[in-house]
Amino acid sequence: MGHEADIAGTSAAALELFRQHDYDLVLSDIGLPDGSGIDLIQKMNEIRDVPAIALTGFGTEEDILRSQRSGFFRHLTKPVNFQQLEEAIGRLSVFTWAKPKRMATGMPHHRL
Repeated sequence: MGHEADIAGTSAAALELFRQHDYDLVLSDIGLPDGSGIDLIQKMNEIRDVPAIALTGFGTEEDILRSQRSGFFRHLTKPVNFQQLEEAIGRLSVFTWAKPKRMATGMPHHRL
């Protein structure tokens, strides 16, 4: 996909990276070892607004609504369909007027 990505295995590590870098996009799991992606994206948005995509095994309608209400632009259920992921990133790129070049991920066992 041509993007740079930083990997964080915990929400604490992701939040620390987020404070240090100006990310164009955040990809996060909902279930993290030390918290939830829901809490993480809310904390990040308190610092500054950032487009975010949830990549998760939680896929009920309630899960999707919760993630969208918390600040995620898109909720993708694992296993991830990479075409849907590319489309979501593309839509966010158009929305933010620039293609994302640097991403933060909060997915302890997954790499892009």
